[in-house]
Amino acid sequence: YQDAWDIYEQMEERNIQPDHVTCSILLTVLRKDGCDARDVWRFFETISRKGVKASAEVLGALVKSFCDKGLVKEALIIQSEMEKQGIYANVIVYNTLMDAYSKLNQIEEAEGLFLEMKEKGLNPTTATYNILMDAYGRRMQPDIVEDLLLEMQDLGLKPDVKSFTSLISAYGRKRKMSDLAADAFLRMRKTGVSPTSHSYTALVHAYSIDGWHEKALKAFDDMKREGIKPSVETYTALLDAFRRAGDTKTLLGIWKTMIDDKIKGTRVTFNILLDGLAKQGHYAEARDVIHEFGKIGLTPTVMTYNMLMNAYARGGQHSKLPQLLKEMAVLNLKPDSVTYSTMIYAYVRVRDFKRAFYYHKQMVKNRQIPDARSYEKLRSILDVKAAVKNKRDRSAIMGIVHSSMGLSKPRRTKKDEFWKNKRKRSVTNKS
Repeated sequence: YQDAWDIYEQMEERNIQPDHVTCSILLTVLRKDGCDARDVWRFFETISRKGVKASAEVLGALVKSFCDKGLVKEALIIQSEMEKQGIYANVIVYNTLMDAYSKLNQIEEAEGLFLEMKEKGLNPTTATYNILMDAYGRRMQPDIVEDLLLEMQDLGLKPDVKSFTSLISAYGRKRKMSDLAADAFLRMRKTGVSPTSHSYTALVHAYSIDGWHEKALKAFDDMKREGIKPSVETYTALLDAFRRAGDTKTLLGIWKTMIDDKIKGTRVTFNILLDGLAKQGHYAEARDVIHEFGKIGLTPTVMTYNMLMNAYARGGQHSKLPQLLKEMAVLNLKPDSVTYSTMIYAYVRVRDFKRAFYYHKQMVKNRQIPDARSYEKLRSILDVKAAVKNKRDRSAIMGIVHSSMGLSKPRRTKKDEFWKNKRKRSVTNKS
């Protein structure tokens, strides 16, 4: 980017007047260099004072700079002010604004801009439709994605790989729709569109959600056979498929392949791997995964330890749970309601009600209140246990059962004035 500034400085030295193209290029350079939106705006004001007139390209560069920083409302203000000067937004500007709203999951606003664009006589492009299809895909609304796909084809626009990937993803995010996701993948091939890593990842994820781990692995193998390099998201989706299947041997094999391919995992990747190993009793390997966290600069989170605790509890390793709590304290991780609920369930299972009661008190003391559903489930389990256990156990259990400390109480709201003065009015009427 420095080369661009060097050329601009040479222009100034030789008194060469910059134009709107120069301005839009330099605004883009500032954005890509990570500059703050305010710095971009200050440069625009500076170059405007030198007589450079704004244009649709300049507007596009400004809007993109603000949208990339999440300042969509400010970007709309800039668009509005530019329109007053006779500079109107083109399709690229509208696409930028729609994409920004889409990423904020504000699809209604994106739809509004889509309609506004068409009302102004601007023709949507394939990129325009892809933005909407991606948004509805993330909302798991494949029917709307299908409608948008047909609409763009009716307008003579050809769907590209992003269009079909959005459709595959929309079906793949919903349960029992992996067949439709696979059908969308085949439709893409029939139209002559070649899949990308994202397309295959969406398909692998679809099979994972539906429990078809063999199909997920086949899609992965097909992908590599075609020379398409799997991404960390692809590996994460595949690991999740075998985690759900409980196949730890293949799970570890995929992890090894991932390391050999020099693909760095994310926190999600490691959490999936840890959960899959720990739930099948491979505690040592699960610990190794936590060690791998540190190698790439990631520290375990409360969720990480909650998954490990849940696996230990289900595997009858309740005696190791206090040690995990100590490790959390060393890492300055504060146990949440899930942590304490897991501890309580674990000790209830082995009839150690004294410890269950202790961790219940710790949970309330630390103001970690579980949701009503989890709490009622715990109370129902304890009610059943209390009916059949010996007198000493029953006493400890009933202490938890009848405790109201852990229940979330509805906040009292101020009474309506009518009810507040009800008694006063009734006395007046009698008199």
